[in-house]
Amino acid sequence: MFPLATPSIPDVVQSIPLQNYVLLATTLFIIGIVGVLTRRNALIIFMSIELMLNAVNLLLIAFSTYKSDPTGQVFVFFIMAVAAAEVAVGLAIIVMIYRNTRTIDIGFLNKLKW
Repeated sequence: MFPLATPSIPDVVQSIPLQNYVLLATTLFIIGIVGVLTRRNALIIFMSIELMLNAVNLLLIAFSTYKSDPTGQVFVFFIMAVAAAEVAVGLAIIVMIYRNTRTIDIGFLNKLKW
């Protein structure tokens, strides 16, 4: 029924060169940095930060698989837990700011400190 020579998941992941993972993660991280530095909308900035976290997670998983060491995957689990808490708190703050000011423009929010 099943072929005898089915590769396991790490074998499939290791068949792709490590440089491809590094290139993809670097591209995602750069897109996130550009989003944080150029956008004025708080939601877009928030999504860009999440994109950067996912780029780091991708690298941790790739290196963990290539080294056959589960430590990187454990770190990814903790990063995902912290990111989930960040999303909950961050979106709550953004919703409350929008309710009070009717905008989530960072330029306007910068003036709130004065």
